Amino acid sequence: MSEVVIGLDLGTTSAKAVAFDLKGNVIEESEQLIETLYPKESYVEQDPNAIVHSTQQVLTDIFSKTKENQVLSIGISCAMHSLICVDEEGKALSNMLIWSDGRSSELVKQLDPSLKKEIYTKTGTPIHPMSPLLKLLWMKEQDYEPYHKANYFMSMKEYLLYQWFEKRVIDYSMASATGLMNVKSLDWEEQALELAGVNRSQLSQIVGPTEVMEGLKPELADQLGWPDGTPLVIGAADGQLANLGDGAIKPGEVAVTVGTSGAIRQLIAGQKVNDNQETFSYAFTADSSIIGGPTNNGGIALQWLKDLLEYEGSHDTFLEGAEDVPVGADGLLFVPYVNGERAPVWNQQARGNFYGLSVTHRRPQLVRAVLEGIALNLYQIGQSLEEIAGAPTSISVNGGLSKSPLWVQILADIFGQEIQLSDTHHGAAWGAGWTSLVAIGKVDSFEAIKENIPIDHVVKPNMDNHRAYQEVFSRYQKLAKDVEKYF
Repeated sequence: MSEVVIGLDLGTTSAKAVAFDLKGNVIEESEQLIETLYPKESYVEQDPNAIVHSTQQVLTDIFSKTKENQVLSIGISCAMHSLICVDEEGKALSNMLIWSDGRSSELVKQLDPSLKKEIYTKTGTPIHPMSPLLKLLWMKEQDYEPYHKANYFMSMKEYLLYQWFEKRVIDYSMASATGLMNVKSLDWEEQALELAGVNRSQLSQIVGPTEVMEGLKPELADQLGWPDGTPLVIGAADGQLANLGDGAIKPGEVAVTVGTSGAIRQLIAGQKVNDNQETFSYAFTADSSIIGGPTNNGGIALQWLKDLLEYEGSHDTFLEGAEDVPVGADGLLFVPYVNGERAPVWNQQARGNFYGLSVTHRRPQLVRAVLEGIALNLYQIGQSLEEIAGAPTSISVNGGLSKSPLWVQILADIFGQEIQLSDTHHGAAWGAGWTSLVAIGKVDSFEAIKENIPIDHVVKPNMDNHRAYQEVFSRYQKLAKDVEKYF
């Protein structure tokens, strides 16, 4: 009987359960899509009970698929910045507001800049509508009925665990991403709580990522086919675990994740914030944090262009011809803020822009410009990261866009560095699984994962293209800064 570990990954678009061997190779997987709701302009919600149901379905499926294996442990990864109003019995009083919910955009503008900076410095979370702090402030200001009725406020992971164990716990990273936790004390920050109008009793106990959950409801265990005695470990947020799953855990090792949205991140000892408030700093363990910047505009920008042009073919054929367009897309620049933006501008009302359109431009140039714009935006966020942590020594990439050889080559050329690609796009799930192995003492350390990551291949930069992209980036930076003032 071979040993496996399960990573449970609750993302924005799906709930996944992935079984790995101890070398990080995928053995089995199961996935259920998650529906996103848009009840009003800027409102972005999901049904937390539907997500609990989907999570239980993928677990039931993965347990069935691995019944001939020994499941050592289960770890959880979860998307950040979600918020649910919950009553005393653990029932959701509201849908879950997810990271992309923008209903508090006007409130962000109204806050005093010095207050924003003071709270950011304490919490490491930029003042932006993604933050549960701002979601709570909006609820308070708008007399949102579920807010006033709520006994508790929870993220999706907390809500799931409460349904399963009837315990209110939250790991460092998920707590850090609320904007309500002081990243130095690893405790709830009173100034943020006062602003949000909540008290400690409404929030969960903060624990480390290796916390082993106990007391799973027996009837649920029977229903799911949960292997007897298999421990569930609380894990962390998807960003921290994606870095871990890619082996980007030492100083200078940078991980880039680009799916619908994206992020560039680095794990560091302690905690640091950017004076310009351009990056986040979220705790992982008691003595380490992840710093970086998220973008709203990854693959969604490419999908937007495909829809705009009413192109009905596959994504692969949509990209055809773009590889023949030279660096700089024949003079066409694209600022990819089509979905608002987090880093580096932190303005949900920012909008995208093509600059330099000509009658000679066709689909290949537009596609190339969008691919370059996504990568240039990540490079700009990376510049802010360098101010804190120095130049990257290595870059690993995962997520949906990492499956495009053209885009990965563009990214390597813009950064002027080799790009390491994992053999699996389940980096966060593998990081969750590995965290659970650390928790049960099966492996010695987080760092040991570096010997257990299946690397697909390395993409080398074209340094001539890199030099050309430096000039393109100079123009991109000026344009991105200029369009800020219009939103």
